[in-house]
Amino acid sequence: MKTYIVSACVVLFFSFFGNAQSSNNDVLFTVNNEPVLASEFLRVYNKNLNLVQDESQKDVDQYLSLFVNYKLKLAEAKALNFHKKPAYVRELDGYKKQLAKNYMVDSEVTDVLVKEAYDRVLYDINAKHILIMLDPSRNDTLEVYNRLLNLRERFKNEDYNDLKKELHNGNTILVEDLGYFSAFKMVYDFETEAYKTKIGDVSMPFRTQFGYHIVKVFDKRKSRGEITAGHIMISKNQKDTTEDPEIRIKEIYKLIEQGQEFESLAKQFSQDKSSSSKGGKLAPFTGGQLSSVVFENKAFNLQEDGAISKPFESEYGWHIVKRFSIKPIGSFEDMQYELENKVSRDSRSKLINTSMQNKLRKQYNVSNTNPSREYFVSILNDDFYDRKWQIPKGFDKAKTILTIGGKRWNNKDFASILRSQQKGNTKGKSFESIIDEAFEAFANKCVLMYHEENLENVNQEFAQILNEYREGLLLFDLMETKIWNATKNDTLGIESYYNKNKQNYKWNTRVEAIVGTASQEDDIKEVVNMLKKGEEVDSIKEKLNTNGKQKVIFTSGTMDADHQALPNNFEFKEGISKVYSQNNVYYVVKVTKLIPESFRTLDEARGMVINDYQQEVEQNWINNLKSKYEVTINKDVLRKVKTQIHN
Repeated sequence: MKTYIVSACVVLFFSFFGNAQSSNNDVLFTVNNEPVLASEFLRVYNKNLNLVQDESQKDVDQYLSLFVNYKLKLAEAKALNFHKKPAYVRELDGYKKQLAKNYMVDSEVTDVLVKEAYDRVLYDINAKHILIMLDPSRNDTLEVYNRLLNLRERFKNEDYNDLKKELHNGNTILVEDLGYFSAFKMVYDFETEAYKTKIGDVSMPFRTQFGYHIVKVFDKRKSRGEITAGHIMISKNQKDTTEDPEIRIKEIYKLIEQGQEFESLAKQFSQDKSSSSKGGKLAPFTGGQLSSVVFENKAFNLQEDGAISKPFESEYGWHIVKRFSIKPIGSFEDMQYELENKVSRDSRSKLINTSMQNKLRKQYNVSNTNPSREYFVSILNDDFYDRKWQIPKGFDKAKTILTIGGKRWNNKDFASILRSQQKGNTKGKSFESIIDEAFEAFANKCVLMYHEENLENVNQEFAQILNEYREGLLLFDLMETKIWNATKNDTLGIESYYNKNKQNYKWNTRVEAIVGTASQEDDIKEVVNMLKKGEEVDSIKEKLNTNGKQKVIFTSGTMDADHQALPNNFEFKEGISKVYSQNNVYYVVKVTKLIPESFRTLDEARGMVINDYQQEVEQNWINNLKSKYEVTINKDVLRKVKTQIHN
């Protein structure tokens, strides 16, 4: 969890304070006599210029102030030895290993596999297969291969259900309908055979980690692509009202049938707050992206732009969906990053790893010759096959067996690897073969380890990113200790701050009200008359919403001026309001209680109070740091920096 939080902090707040390398070595400022180069400031400023939302942070002087504060906090963290804490060291080591994975790959092979994956995600394959399961270590497979070869002709011509009934036992033989799938849904070897096989044809037998397969392809269709849709949602969990979600969504649908605009109704009634203000419009999504399959299928099944679904239920509530537009799957450039991540986690990553190992062995001139080969062959015995072999007495453990750069490995290191090989299936293998395979794995492991340990010295990008995280993690720990936890538990300080700033924490004027809306002015006037006569909402709905027509919808609850059900410029007073017109809809509001502006209690405002209190404490702390650590800004260099930025 902490890794995730720190990563977010680094990206959102601290990444623009990383180290940089540049030919510009002018010192922009010093903190406690530690220099900070102008090149570093320029790099991070330009890198993040379009990321910051606060316009003040685009001002060079304001940005420099933030940068100086950042360096002050780092100086304090190091002075307090935060970088030596065991938890910090463990966290940084874990991140370093995770980050290194991105730099331990063969980019050329990766590029080929990513392009292949993109070509495949453009299409969905509909297929069925027959699998005879095998242990991965089994080598005598000719009988199984020939059996599937014979079944191949039957699979081409016979009924699938008959074959399944005859062959499928759910244990050693599987006959399965896989439905539609695309890249990354199956293991890579299976996926490759499926995409190679023509529609209506059956593949030759092939092997995966599960056993031998034959696959028959029934269809190949273009992927669904990306859809932009909107929805009106009524949640299943109603908090402030007793309205029935199904009844409400059907009332809204009647209004759509009567000609009211989908977007206008979404703004009034949709309980998805993230989209209601946008007329219900959602961010574009692709097949398989949403957590609700029901919702996704309803959206993709709409046949044309502007089409609107009938009300339907999902896991989250009741919906009406509108299709705005649909486009084919994204371009290669748009999907490249996502595909790279998937390739790195997929079984095809083994191809990348093998290629990377071969390149590194060549780069570091790692010998393929095992100088201790004959010695290890001589000390093996039949106990190895029974997983009982032990290193003999008098073992020559100190002899160097492998050298990479300035690092050496000896016989003892290799013997440890060799002993672990006993866990695998070595029956029938010669001692020479066992030694050769073990040395190959040993050399690959060592060269990868050496390269990872030296990444920070040989890869500038890796070094910069690691340093960003290193400093971000320090800052997170410092802020958590000095500000966040300290203020959160400072009950007296929070209470004192609240009392001094109570005027900042108010409830706006609110009403307990019933809001009636209608698309026709005559209908809303009739509602006004009924309300004035004291009729209840249920009675009004029963009288007006007849013959399948939805003339009026009511919303009730406690509302402030920003509530979506209230019209703009609503006058807050008790009683029945005048008729308002907005978004081609007519409103009347019956206010049963006026709740005047009032101070929030500390409990009601606690989250806001703590946040504001933390900012005050942090600012006072920074002022103290400025007194503790001398900051000197080189004004001549700053003028040069501003010239470069403005140009």
